[in-house]
Amino acid sequence: MKYRKKPVVIEAIQWTGLNLKEIMEFVGKDLECNIIDTVPYVFMKIHTLEGTHECATGDFIIKGVNGEFYPCKADIFEKTYEEIKDLKGEL
Repeated sequence: MKYRKKPVVIEAIQWTGLNLKEIMEFVGKDLECNIIDTVPYVFMKIHTLEGTHECATGDFIIKGVNGEFYPCKADIFEKTYEEIKDLKGEL
């Protein structure tokens, strides 16, 4: 048998390495981060339904259909999702 993923609109934000405040507001209590002062680097982990996952610069953070958060590598995100330019594009 073959299956197709149901179309669903998600919310996501990309971690640029410079938008920590925006990430913190988006993820909330599911985010764990440590700022390392010796190097301009922020170490982030996201508590997901499957456990804790590291989030690297460039990863997208996706809010799932049940309000859960998880990281996704940029290349996988680009293959899986497309930006909605206006609300008429929602399914």
